[in-house]
Amino acid sequence: MDSAVMLPPDYRPSEKEEYMNDMQLEYFRQKLLSWKKSLIGQSMDTLDDLKQGGLNQPDQIDRASLESDKALELRTRDRARKLISKIDEALKRIEDGTYGYCEETGDPIGLERLEVRPVATLSIEAQERHERMEKTYDDEV
Repeated sequence: MDSAVMLPPDYRPSEKEEYMNDMQLEYFRQKLLSWKKSLIGQSMDTLDDLKQGGLNQPDQIDRASLESDKALELRTRDRARKLISKIDEALKRIEDGTYGYCEETGDPIGLERLEVRPVATLSIEAQERHERMEKTYDDEV
C-alpha cells in the first residue's frame, strides 16, 4: 500500500469505488491511527488519576466509592488495551493487503461494517454464524 496517498478532507469510502483501493485503505488507516491515539490519551489520563491516589479518605463510604470507581476505570482501560491490540492487528492487515476481507471466507467485510467497526475481521454473515454457534454451545453447557 502506498502511504503517500493524500485524502481530501471530506473523503468517505463509497460503494462506487473499487473495494479496498488505496484511498479506502488510507482512510481506514487514518481512522484506526486516530482511534488508537485517542485510546492512548485516555489511558494516560487514567494513569495520572491513579497516581493522584486519594484512597486515604477518612470516610469508609467515600473510600469504598473511590475504590469502586478506580476498579471500573481499570477495567475500562483493560478493554482499551485489548482494543489497541486489535487496532494494531488491523493496521498490519492494511499493510499486508488482507484488510477489509473476512478471515473466514475471504469475502469483503463491507464498507458500512468497517465504518462502524474498523477492527472487524469477519463479514456480518460469518459473525452471525459464530454468534449462533456460541449460543448453541452456551445452551448445551
